[in-house]
This record gives sequence, structure tokens and C-alpha cells, in this order.
Amino acid sequence: MCPKSIWCNLINSADDEIVFADYTNYFLWIEHPNLVTLLERKAQQGCKVWFVVGDPESEVTRRREEAENAPLSVSTRIRITLSAIERLRDVAGVEVRFGDEHLAMSVFRFDSEMLVAPHLAKLAGHDSPLLHLRRHQDDGLFDRLAHHASELWRSGRDVWERPQALND
Repeated sequence: MCPKSIWCNLINSADDEIVFADYTNYFLWIEHPNLVTLLERKAQQGCKVWFVVGDPESEVTRRREEAENAPLSVSTRIRITLSAIERLRDVAGVEVRFGDEHLAMSVFRFDSEMLVAPHLAKLAGHDSPLLHLRRHQDDGLFDRLAHHASELWRSGRDVWERPQALND
């Protein structure tokens, strides 16, 4: 568990980039009820805000639900996030993608700091250890994990992609 004050400090201090690469991200909305307003303000100030979430309808999600066997299902937790993020849909700088692979770790980036949770077998992400990293050098652990999050983002599918008109 990470104190709310650390999350708030990291989000508030980020100027360029906030990345939430976690399969459900649901705890954010429970722990931080004003997060939508805060992220909207950050995006309006020019900070890029990206989310990578699982697809609640995917086979990967179904298998993860079987493994966790938790009363609050993975797909429900993802839908909590999608519902909260929907309020940010028209905010420039906020983008959301479905990740088609289960994340072996969650990566939350705030400019040159990040929180990383390596997921432990059969446990929900919030039951995994959480590491707080700062970038100190080129191509170190921070850069490698930032690259991992970027690859998840790059390979993801836009949640808000609008279907093309039939006559386009």
C-alpha cells in the first residue's frame, strides 16, 4: 500500500507526462475521489496523461479472473476505471488504450519518478509490493521500465476510437 500523499505529490509535481499502465487502475478512483478533476487540470496545463487498461471483454481478462478468483472481478474493476475515465474523454492530452496482454507489472510514471508493482502469482495487483523509483541515469532501471510502459502503450488499442463511416 502506498500512502495517498505520495500519489498526490507525484501527480501534482508532474509537468510533462503521467502514465498509468495497470490492468485495472480501479484503486485510483477509490483512493482519490477528485482524480478526474486533477487529471483534467494537469492535461489542460500541457501534461500528457495516458492510461493502459485491460479489455474487460477479453480472454486475457477472463483467465485473470479465474486465477484471482476474487469477489470484485477484474472486468468489474476495469469498468470502474473506464467509467471514471469517460469523464476525461474530450480533454486534450488524455488518451486511453486497451492493452491486449496481462501486465506482469504495473508502471505508473510521473515525469522522472515512477511507482512499479511487480505482480505476484494469483494475487491482485494491490497485494503486490510497490517500488518507488527515480531516474538517475540513461538506460538504467527507470528507462527500461519506462520503455516497457511505452511498448504497452504503443501496442494498445484506442479505447475511444470511433468507427469510420461506411462511405469514408
